[in-house]
Amino acid sequence: MKSFDKIIVANWKMQLSLDKAKEEAKEMKKLLSKAKIGEDTVAIVCPDFLAMTEVAKIFKGSDIILGAQDTYPGDTGAHTGEVSLSNLKSLGCQYIIIGHSERRAMGESDDSINQKVKAVLEHDMVPIICVGETYDERKEEKTNFVVIHQVYEALKDVKLKEGQQIMLAYEPVWVIGSGQVIDANEADRMSQIVRQSYIDAMEGQNLEALSILYGGSVTPETVNRFTSLEKIKGVLVGGASLDGESFIEIVKKA
Repeated sequence: MKSFDKIIVANWKMQLSLDKAKEEAKEMKKLLSKAKIGEDTVAIVCPDFLAMTEVAKIFKGSDIILGAQDTYPGDTGAHTGEVSLSNLKSLGCQYIIIGHSERRAMGESDDSINQKVKAVLEHDMVPIICVGETYDERKEEKTNFVVIHQVYEALKDVKLKEGQQIMLAYEPVWVIGSGQVIDANEADRMSQIVRQSYIDAMEGQNLEALSILYGGSVTPETVNRFTSLEKIKGVLVGGASLDGESFIEIVKKA
Protein backbone atom coordinates (compact mmCIF):
# COMPACT_ATOMS: atom_id res chain seq x y z
CA MET A 1 0.00 0.00 0.00
CA LYS A 2 1.24 3.47 -0.86
CA SER A 3 2.75 5.54 1.96
CA PHE A 4 2.17 9.27 2.34
CA ASP A 5 4.06 12.21 3.84
CA LYS A 6 0.88 13.99 5.02
CA ILE A 7 -2.04 11.99 6.45
CA ILE A 8 -5.35 13.59 7.43
CA VAL A 9 -7.94 11.31 9.03
CA ALA A 10 -11.55 12.32 9.69
CA ASN A 11 -13.35 10.51 12.50
CA TRP A 12 -17.06 11.30 12.20
CA LYS A 13 -17.87 9.27 15.33
CA MET A 14 -21.69 9.03 15.81
CA GLN A 15 -22.30 12.68 14.97
CA LEU A 16 -24.02 12.69 11.55
CA SER A 17 -27.33 11.38 10.29
CA LEU A 18 -27.21 9.28 7.14
CA ASP A 19 -28.46 12.18 5.01
CA LYS A 20 -25.95 14.58 6.57
CA ALA A 21 -23.10 12.09 6.09
CA LYS A 22 -23.94 11.80 2.38
CA GLU A 23 -24.14 15.58 2.07
CA GLU A 24 -20.75 16.15 3.72
CA ALA A 25 -19.14 13.35 1.70
CA LYS A 26 -20.30 14.97 -1.54
CA GLU A 27 -19.03 18.35 -0.37
CA MET A 28 -15.63 16.94 0.59
CA LYS A 29 -15.31 15.16 -2.75
CA LYS A 30 -16.15 18.35 -4.65
CA LEU A 31 -13.84 20.59 -2.61
CA LEU A 32 -10.91 18.18 -2.69
CA SER A 33 -11.16 17.84 -6.47
CA LYS A 34 -10.72 21.62 -6.72
CA ALA A 35 -7.91 21.85 -4.18
CA LYS A 36 -4.33 21.52 -5.30
CA ILE A 37 -3.21 18.69 -3.04
CA GLY A 38 0.10 16.97 -3.66
CA GLU A 39 0.28 13.24 -4.31
CA ASP A 40 2.13 12.86 -0.99
CA THR A 41 -1.02 13.91 0.95
CA VAL A 42 -3.94 11.61 1.71
CA ALA A 43 -7.40 12.33 3.12
CA ILE A 44 -9.07 9.42 4.93
CA VAL A 45 -12.68 9.61 6.13
CA CYS A 46 -14.15 7.23 8.74
CA PRO A 47 -17.98 7.42 8.83
CA ASP A 48 -20.15 5.42 11.21
CA PHE A 49 -21.08 1.92 10.04
CA LEU A 50 -24.62 2.87 9.00
CA ALA A 51 -23.24 5.41 6.51
CA MET A 52 -20.37 3.30 5.17
CA THR A 53 -22.09 1.87 2.09
CA GLU A 54 -23.49 5.20 0.86
CA VAL A 55 -20.30 7.13 1.60
CA ALA A 56 -18.24 4.46 -0.16
CA LYS A 57 -20.32 4.98 -3.31
CA ILE A 58 -19.72 8.74 -3.15
CA PHE A 59 -15.97 8.44 -2.64
CA LYS A 60 -15.49 5.81 -5.34
CA GLY A 61 -13.10 7.13 -7.98
CA SER A 62 -12.15 10.17 -5.86
CA ASP A 63 -8.95 11.01 -3.97
CA ILE A 64 -10.63 10.41 -0.59
CA ILE A 65 -9.98 7.00 0.97
CA LEU A 66 -12.55 5.22 3.10
CA GLY A 67 -11.71 4.22 6.67
CA ALA A 68 -13.67 2.70 9.58
CA GLN A 69 -13.97 3.63 13.24
CA ASP A 70 -13.62 0.09 14.57
CA THR A 71 -13.92 -3.55 13.51
CA TYR A 72 -14.37 -7.10 14.72
CA PRO A 73 -11.23 -9.22 14.25
CA GLY A 74 -13.05 -12.18 12.69
CA ASP A 75 -14.74 -12.54 9.30
CA THR A 76 -17.88 -14.54 10.12
CA GLY A 77 -19.67 -15.99 13.11
CA ALA A 78 -22.31 -15.43 15.76
CA HIS A 79 -21.11 -11.96 16.75
CA THR A 80 -24.23 -9.86 17.15
CA GLY A 81 -23.74 -6.18 16.44
CA GLU A 82 -20.20 -6.54 15.06
CA VAL A 83 -18.81 -5.65 11.62
CA SER A 84 -16.22 -7.82 9.89
CA LEU A 85 -13.04 -6.75 8.15
CA SER A 86 -13.97 -8.69 5.02
CA ASN A 87 -17.20 -6.71 4.68
CA LEU A 88 -15.40 -3.43 5.30
CA LYS A 89 -12.75 -4.32 2.75
CA SER A 90 -15.44 -5.14 0.17
CA LEU A 91 -16.57 -1.50 0.40
CA GLY A 92 -13.07 -0.25 -0.39
CA CYS A 93 -12.16 0.49 3.23
CA GLN A 94 -8.38 0.56 3.70
CA TYR A 95 -7.80 2.05 7.17
CA ILE A 96 -9.24 1.08 10.57
CA ILE A 97 -9.17 3.18 13.75
CA ILE A 98 -8.37 0.91 16.70
CA GLY A 99 -8.31 1.62 20.43
CA HIS A 100 -9.80 5.10 20.37
CA SER A 101 -10.08 6.49 23.89
CA GLU A 102 -13.88 6.46 23.63
CA ARG A 103 -13.76 2.73 22.87
CA ARG A 104 -11.29 2.16 25.71
CA ALA A 105 -13.63 4.06 28.06
CA MET A 106 -16.40 1.61 27.09
CA GLY A 107 -14.21 -1.26 28.28
CA GLU A 108 -12.11 -2.25 25.29
CA SER A 109 -9.08 -4.16 26.56
CA ASP A 110 -5.44 -4.14 25.50
CA ASP A 111 -5.87 -7.75 24.36
CA SER A 112 -8.85 -6.88 22.15
CA ILE A 113 -6.91 -4.01 20.58
CA ASN A 114 -3.95 -6.30 19.92
CA GLN A 115 -6.20 -8.90 18.25
CA LYS A 116 -7.72 -6.23 16.01
CA VAL A 117 -4.31 -4.87 14.98
CA LYS A 118 -3.20 -8.35 13.92
CA ALA A 119 -6.45 -9.02 12.05
CA VAL A 120 -6.29 -5.69 10.18
CA LEU A 121 -2.75 -6.47 9.05
CA GLU A 122 -3.76 -10.00 8.01
CA HIS A 123 -6.29 -8.36 5.68
CA ASP A 124 -3.57 -6.06 4.29
CA MET A 125 -5.28 -2.99 5.68
CA VAL A 126 -3.74 -0.25 7.83
CA PRO A 127 -4.44 0.05 11.58
CA ILE A 128 -4.65 3.55 13.06
CA ILE A 129 -3.89 2.78 16.71
CA CYS A 130 -4.90 5.46 19.21
CA VAL A 131 -2.89 6.00 22.39
CA GLY A 132 -3.01 8.72 25.01
CA GLU A 133 -3.44 9.59 28.65
CA THR A 134 -6.45 10.89 30.60
CA TYR A 135 -6.38 14.11 32.61
CA ASP A 136 -5.97 12.19 35.88
CA GLU A 137 -3.10 10.15 34.45
CA ARG A 138 -1.35 13.31 33.28
CA LYS A 139 -1.91 14.98 36.66
CA GLU A 140 -0.36 11.94 38.34
CA GLU A 141 2.63 12.19 35.95
CA LYS A 142 1.82 8.82 34.35
CA THR A 143 1.68 10.11 30.76
CA ASN A 144 4.85 8.42 29.54
CA PHE A 145 4.06 5.12 31.23
CA VAL A 146 0.50 5.02 29.87
CA VAL A 147 1.55 5.73 26.27
CA ILE A 148 4.49 3.31 26.33
CA HIS A 149 2.23 0.60 27.79
CA GLN A 150 -0.53 1.17 25.22
CA VAL A 151 1.89 1.06 22.28
CA TYR A 152 3.59 -2.08 23.56
CA GLU A 153 0.34 -3.93 24.26
CA ALA A 154 -1.17 -2.99 20.89
CA LEU A 155 1.90 -4.29 19.03
CA LYS A 156 2.63 -7.39 21.10
CA ASP A 157 3.73 -10.24 18.78
CA VAL A 158 2.82 -8.20 15.68
CA LYS A 159 4.73 -9.20 12.55
CA LEU A 160 4.71 -7.06 9.41
CA LYS A 161 4.97 -8.16 5.83
CA GLU A 162 6.92 -6.07 3.34
CA GLY A 163 5.09 -2.87 2.44
CA GLN A 164 2.66 -2.95 5.35
CA GLN A 165 2.03 0.17 7.44
CA ILE A 166 1.11 1.05 10.99
CA MET A 167 -0.18 4.41 12.20
CA LEU A 168 0.04 5.45 15.85
CA ALA A 169 -2.17 8.40 16.74
CA TYR A 170 -1.24 10.19 19.96
CA GLU A 171 -4.41 11.72 21.39
CA PRO A 172 -4.22 13.22 24.88
CA VAL A 173 -7.68 12.20 26.06
CA TRP A 174 -8.18 15.33 28.12
CA VAL A 175 -8.12 17.64 25.09
CA ILE A 176 -10.49 15.67 22.82
CA GLY A 177 -13.55 17.80 22.13
CA SER A 178 -12.40 20.46 24.59
CA GLY A 179 -11.09 23.02 22.13
CA GLN A 180 -7.71 22.81 23.88
CA VAL A 181 -4.55 21.71 22.11
CA ILE A 182 -1.16 20.91 23.55
CA ASP A 183 1.77 23.08 22.53
CA ALA A 184 4.19 22.07 19.80
CA ASN A 185 7.01 21.24 22.21
CA GLU A 186 4.85 18.76 24.11
CA ALA A 187 3.55 17.22 20.89
CA ASP A 188 7.11 16.84 19.68
CA ARG A 189 8.18 15.23 22.97
CA MET A 190 5.29 12.78 22.88
CA SER A 191 5.91 11.88 19.24
CA GLN A 192 9.44 10.88 20.21
CA ILE A 193 8.09 8.70 23.05
CA VAL A 194 5.61 7.07 20.67
CA ARG A 195 8.36 6.43 18.12
CA GLN A 196 10.74 4.93 20.67
CA SER A 197 7.93 2.78 22.11
CA TYR A 198 7.27 1.45 18.62
CA ILE A 199 10.98 0.68 18.12
CA ASP A 200 11.08 -1.18 21.43
CA ALA A 201 7.86 -3.10 20.78
CA MET A 202 8.97 -4.10 17.27
CA GLU A 203 12.51 -4.89 18.44
CA GLY A 204 14.02 -2.30 16.15
CA GLN A 205 12.37 -3.66 13.01
CA ASN A 206 10.05 -2.07 10.44
CA LEU A 207 10.64 1.56 11.41
CA GLU A 208 9.85 2.56 7.83
CA ALA A 209 6.30 1.23 8.34
CA LEU A 210 5.46 3.74 11.09
CA SER A 211 3.53 6.98 10.72
CA ILE A 212 2.76 9.08 13.80
CA LEU A 213 -0.38 11.23 13.94
CA TYR A 214 -1.62 13.79 16.48
CA GLY A 215 -5.25 14.05 17.52
CA GLY A 216 -7.24 16.27 19.82
CA SER A 217 -9.25 19.39 18.87
CA VAL A 218 -7.37 19.86 15.58
CA THR A 219 -8.63 22.79 13.47
CA PRO A 220 -7.52 24.57 10.28
CA GLU A 221 -5.82 27.11 12.54
CA THR A 222 -3.81 24.56 14.56
CA VAL A 223 -3.05 21.73 12.14
CA ASN A 224 0.30 23.04 10.93
CA ARG A 225 1.52 23.30 14.53
CA PHE A 226 1.67 19.51 14.49
CA THR A 227 2.33 18.53 10.87
CA SER A 228 5.35 20.84 10.77
CA LEU A 229 7.03 18.70 13.43
CA GLU A 230 9.66 16.27 12.16
CA LYS A 231 8.13 13.04 13.49
CA ILE A 232 4.41 13.80 13.05
CA LYS A 233 3.07 12.93 9.61
CA GLY A 234 -0.55 13.90 10.09
CA VAL A 235 -3.60 14.40 12.27
CA LEU A 236 -6.71 12.58 13.42
CA VAL A 237 -9.58 15.07 13.29
CA GLY A 238 -12.87 14.85 15.17
CA GLY A 239 -15.22 17.83 15.40
CA ALA A 240 -13.63 19.87 12.62
CA SER A 241 -14.07 16.96 10.19
CA LEU A 242 -17.87 17.11 10.39
CA ASP A 243 -17.94 20.09 8.04
CA GLY A 244 -16.60 19.46 4.54
CA GLU A 245 -15.17 22.92 4.09
CA SER A 246 -13.38 22.85 7.44
CA PHE A 247 -11.92 19.40 6.82
CA ILE A 248 -10.60 20.26 3.36
CA GLU A 249 -9.00 23.41 4.79
CA ILE A 250 -7.17 21.17 7.25
CA VAL A 251 -6.02 18.96 4.38
CA LYS A 252 -4.79 22.00 2.46
CA LYS A 253 -2.93 23.52 5.43
CA ALA A 254 -1.37 20.29 6.74
